[in-house]
Amino acid sequence: MGRVHSSTILAETVSGYCSLLLAIMVVLICCELPATEDDRMAIRALLKESIYKPCDEIYVVQEGETLQTISEKCGDPYIVEENPHIHDPDDVFPGLVIKITPFSNK
Repeated sequence: MGRVHSSTILAETVSGYCSLLLAIMVVLICCELPATEDDRMAIRALLKESIYKPCDEIYVVQEGETLQTISEKCGDPYIVEENPHIHDPDDVFPGLVIKITPFSNK
């Protein structure tokens, strides 16, 4: 059995707390009176931020993922160019290790 990196444990813990927060928010939203449009916009922005999960620089492909889904998830449109060991973008498999460099418009 291999070692699990501490940043992986931290990322999974934070992800779990974000999921719990999201579930609590959904329950609270369903139970409250209708909100104003400003409130709804603020809630949408918060939900969008909590769904985004930044990726580590070294990423291991999981079952069912494609380069397209990884690119969208991690914000890196240049995965193929940054990973010369990927000869065929359609030949992505679980366990493949790739480099991620998130693209930022900020």
